[in-house]
Amino acid sequence: MKSNPAAPAGVPLDRVVSWLDDILQTETTPDYPGALNGLQLANRGSVRKVAAAVDFSTRSVTAAIEAEANLLIVHHGMFWGGARAITGRKYSRLARLIEADVAVYSSHLPLDRHPQLGNNVLLARTLGLEPSGEFAEFKNIFVGVQGSSDVGTRVLVDRARAFSRSLGGDTIATALEGESRVTRRWAICTGAGASAETLDEAARNGIDTLIVGEGPHWTAVDAADRELAIIYVGHYASETLGVYALAAEVSKQFNVTWAKISAPTGL
Repeated sequence: MKSNPAAPAGVPLDRVVSWLDDILQTETTPDYPGALNGLQLANRGSVRKVAAAVDFSTRSVTAAIEAEANLLIVHHGMFWGGARAITGRKYSRLARLIEADVAVYSSHLPLDRHPQLGNNVLLARTLGLEPSGEFAEFKNIFVGVQGSSDVGTRVLVDRARAFSRSLGGDTIATALEGESRVTRRWAICTGAGASAETLDEAARNGIDTLIVGEGPHWTAVDAADRELAIIYVGHYASETLGVYALAAEVSKQFNVTWAKISAPTGL
């Protein structure tokens, strides 16, 4: 009786992790404590297929296993909510990952700010904008991008809405005074990008249109008082581009296949 052929050996996990840490500047990029950027869960030591998702969740774990991936790259990682007891669904997810030999690598602000693969630069280019500077200061880094343009603000909203809807979300825009409004100076900060800090920074930089993933209600009110347009693309949609681009680059660098995991939140 013939045995089944052995699965391909794949690429050593530590090689992939070292490459990711290097291009993302994982060790030197500050972040929120719950991010815990880098390798969050090891596997048995090799990578044959990569899966990419915005969020670590039951849906993304299930999809990665079904895709037969053994490295899951996410933007929001396993410990986003802080230290918690490993019980219930948390135990179930972890047990399934270990049983299926799936490693987890997470990159939050290092991926947001990356000059080629980052969420901010890729969202800008998806909307037909070309960055020329940095935006959204956090500690000693800038997370977002900014630039100049000569495009109707409504045109930007329409582009953003088409992008969001393709990913299961939608776009909300505020403080748009008429169809003739033109965006001359714009800035982007993906994710929860509308905050007191980013609105103040936009004012200092002469920004007339701020593009973000989401923000609290009061930011729309404050923006109107400042005559600043805000385009809320959706948190999930605004952070799909980087993690997919990163997985595609891993695929290219190490000659492994990759799978795109779609798990929209509608937000």
